Amino acid sequence: MRITGAVLEEIGRARPYAATTPLVVSDLDLGEPGPTEVLVRIEAAGLCHSDLSVVDGNRVRPTPMLLGHEAAGRVVSTGVAVTDLAPGTRVTMAFLPRCGECAGCRTDGRLPCERGTASNNAGTLLHGSTLLSRDGEPVAHHLGVSGFATHAVVDRASLVPVGDDVPPEVAAVLGCAVLTGGGALLNAVARAEGESVMIVGLGGVGVSALIAAVAEGTGPVIAVDAVPEKLQLARELGADLALTPAEVAADGVRADHALECAGHPRAFETAFAATSPGGRTVTVGLPHPDARAEISPLTLTAEARTVIGSYLGSAVPARDIPRFAEWWRAGRLPVERLISRRIRLDEVNAAMDDLADGKAVRQVILFD
Repeated sequence: MRITGAVLEEIGRARPYAATTPLVVSDLDLGEPGPTEVLVRIEAAGLCHSDLSVVDGNRVRPTPMLLGHEAAGRVVSTGVAVTDLAPGTRVTMAFLPRCGECAGCRTDGRLPCERGTASNNAGTLLHGSTLLSRDGEPVAHHLGVSGFATHAVVDRASLVPVGDDVPPEVAAVLGCAVLTGGGALLNAVARAEGESVMIVGLGGVGVSALIAAVAEGTGPVIAVDAVPEKLQLARELGADLALTPAEVAADGVRADHALECAGHPRAFETAFAATSPGGRTVTVGLPHPDARAEISPLTLTAEARTVIGSYLGSAVPARDIPRFAEWWRAGRLPVERLISRRIRLDEVNAAMDDLADGKAVRQVILFD
């Protein structure tokens, strides 16, 4: 079938992206779903730093590539092996499918799926298929989703059904920002009652971790960012303290645990320095592969500290997305507050500039 989507033509073009247009809205051909695959009409897709990291070259992927990995929509049709999703079902997409069989899938979310990771790196769907093309030439899939388009074919393992009551933009953000930030809080930080947590970096993932920490109600929540508007948002969302990194360092503020969500080595150093003895520093952000941070190994030993990496919130999407959807239904998780603005597909390059400049928490493309 013919679809329209935003294709990344070349990695690493200079900014501003609104002028150099690394993403081009194109007509493409999309193949029919295979036995374990599902055709979805996209309703909403969020812009995430994982998209920006491909545009700016921090993550090298095959091009041309149809970007977008945080999306939601409705099932149109399914392959013959998919019997549990009816046409019309609203689904959230998870960008790391789980085969359910490999060693990674046996860790209850702690490690990524090996097959899913390999297919994501190759720009294919979970079972190796490439269904996108333009003028007869193949176009790579982005993280098994390619959600910056009117339609997508994804593996059943990439989909989690949500109710019709969950708006498309909320359903989209549940699949990456909330799953990553909120999942890391619940699965990797795993606070005991009364313990405090510091969240460093208030982008989409960090704000998601913040609202999940407030919803959890376990202990004090400290928000850290250099942007005043984001600190104000954190206060409005229930943070007990909202500070700049400089204020954290100057005042010696510490928390029982710290969650780094910025993907920058200085943010990791801030989070590590602010973690109390015996606490966990959990890193979620994805820095450039060449980035390096400096910490004291002696501190790890003398203060019995733990540093944990958490990919996609150490989550099992089929388990954790419904839990966050229930929190949203109960009014505990104000996911809508993450959404800075709603845009059209043809505004995607300018939106990438705003994302790179830290001007937005989450921008969401809405499709008619």
